[in-house]
Amino acid sequence: MLPFNTASRIGLSVLLLLTGVVGLYLGEPVFVPLLISLMLATVLGPAAAWLHQTLKIRWSLACITVVILLVVANLLITTVFAASVARVVNQLSDEKKVKEAYNEFRTKLEKMSPGPLDEGLFPKNPESINQIGILQYIKDAVPYVVGQTAKYGSLWSWRLIVTLFITFFILLEGRMLARRAVAIFGPSDEVQAKATEVLIEMANQVRTYLVWRTIINLGLAIVMGVVYQMADLSQAWTWAILLAVLNYIPYFGPVLASIPPFLDAFILSNPAVALVVFIIFWVVIVLEGYLIVPLVMGRNMDLNATTVMLACMLWEAVWGMTGLFLAMPIMAAIKAILHHNPEWRVWADLMSSTDDPMPHPSPPTATLAPTPAGADLPNGKPDAAHAESESQRSA
Repeated sequence: MLPFNTASRIGLSVLLLLTGVVGLYLGEPVFVPLLISLMLATVLGPAAAWLHQTLKIRWSLACITVVILLVVANLLITTVFAASVARVVNQLSDEKKVKEAYNEFRTKLEKMSPGPLDEGLFPKNPESINQIGILQYIKDAVPYVVGQTAKYGSLWSWRLIVTLFITFFILLEGRMLARRAVAIFGPSDEVQAKATEVLIEMANQVRTYLVWRTIINLGLAIVMGVVYQMADLSQAWTWAILLAVLNYIPYFGPVLASIPPFLDAFILSNPAVALVVFIIFWVVIVLEGYLIVPLVMGRNMDLNATTVMLACMLWEAVWGMTGLFLAMPIMAAIKAILHHNPEWRVWADLMSSTDDPMPHPSPPTATLAPTPAGADLPNGKPDAAHAESESQRSA
């Protein structure tokens, strides 16, 4: 038998960590929809509770309503992108306009290039667009891109349906599921109270991040949409919505979102406009990251850059692009768990970007979304076993 010393404990911990990562990777079809559903239920729960308490709507109907509103919002975003793609396809179908745009682009690129351009990729005054090498590369890549888009689109269409159903049932039975999840940790009232505290704190952290991240992203989309419109970009609001979507990915998202508007301005306007748009974009992003986010999200959501980068690398390796979108909510939940355990709090402090340790957590004031009395019972009525346990408790 191996001695249970420090080295063996570290080795066992690393082995368990690797086993967990492999399990998450293999269980992606189950874990990803479940995790997204839990996050959506955390955000939509207060809205459903407001409909139930204020407008006196039945709890099941309130849950259905918020899920339908979520579907409508996603359909609107999808429609905007589909319309933008249709406009781009129509523009590319006119060979004369494509040649004019290419000649203007080549002239600008030639002025900025330190050396002569490759005539194979960028021929001068081509007679047809088939002679333009760079366009042929793009055209050859289109079937692959379309195939991959169709593949992932069909996969995520099914996952979206599953996720929406799971979200609805979590909302409908959330209170009951939360009580029974807490009961897993043991019969002690003290242990269950601590587990409830951690569960509520996790929900608050994830909700704070997702709600404020969405509000900030919408604000960024409006600001940059106006900037793009003033710069006379051909797809101004498409790039603005793309920024709102990609900005959920820390660091990498804004970099990817800055490329299309820059190319749009460079090709269809002039390099000066492209440079101005690029500078304004990054000024807004820096102000958002270093001023607005810390102000509205608070210190509990404060994660240092090293933690964020490592989290993005880990979850991208586990779940691909989906992992990049889920990295920050997952880390917010993990930090809440670490912070509420005295033995693990040093790890929460390690994840923080501040030098001083975080104070001891105070009891949370938020509550989980309420459900009507009897919602966790079959048909809304107590069965015989439940009635007997209630009578014994009363006695």
